[in-house]
Amino acid sequence: MDHPAPFDGLTDTQRHAYLARIGVPAPDRPSPAALAELQLAHLQAVPFENLDIHLGEPVVLEPGALVEKVVTRRRGGFCYELNGSFAELLRSLGYRVSLLPARVFDGDRPGPPFDHLALRVDLDEPWLVDVGFGRFSRQPLRLAERGPQADPAGEFTLVPGGDDELDVLMGGKPQYRLGLRPHPLADFVPTCWWQTTSPDSHFTRSTTCTLPTPAGGRVTLSGTRLIRTAADGTRTEELLDEAGALAAYRTLFGITLDRLPVAPVDRAR
Repeated sequence: MDHPAPFDGLTDTQRHAYLARIGVPAPDRPSPAALAELQLAHLQAVPFENLDIHLGEPVVLEPGALVEKVVTRRRGGFCYELNGSFAELLRSLGYRVSLLPARVFDGDRPGPPFDHLALRVDLDEPWLVDVGFGRFSRQPLRLAERGPQADPAGEFTLVPGGDDELDVLMGGKPQYRLGLRPHPLADFVPTCWWQTTSPDSHFTRSTTCTLPTPAGGRVTLSGTRLIRTAADGTRTEELLDEAGALAAYRTLFGITLDRLPVAPVDRAR
């Protein structure tokens, strides 16, 4: 059985390619302002998507594989992939990064451990960074702040949720319960496997590919439904045929596919 080569961080070539992928130059030094620029650029360039699950491709939770997918293959991913890959870029730029587990809320109840992966970045103070949650903050959030934090995406608040945990609220509604103890990427593998294989996982039930827009809205392709959401929440939907959906992946998200990912509901037809 082949094993992945040891990953010792991004090479200079990989770092330059990653920065080119998200369209920003290397910062002079780690800083909150540079971190905010990198986060927004990543959010606007690298889509949140679960297409490999429905293309029958494995999700490999290894740093080298994640970087290869985002940078070389110019794909996106979901939380483990996006934040896992972004962590490697930040480390290569001199940031101190830790991987934090989170439990995504379903109504008033948090989900299972390691349901989500977010990042802690330590500068003059600790910051919560997340490029893998879909609709979420566009700027880093102060991890030690307990009052409201304004963001282009809305108002966020971090409040104590349990032992060594914080509940992250958006507009007063809980998004996830964040664990404050760092973990290696390998600790997220079992739940990632469940998310990509279980019929009870919402990632296996439907396809999604989404990006925020510079104007504050969002564009999403769910199956063959193209959904455009404006900053004020108004939305339009268009049902595409197969050729139109493939073209939308290419032109709106920079993803070139030779076939459509097929969700279970489509397989039953």
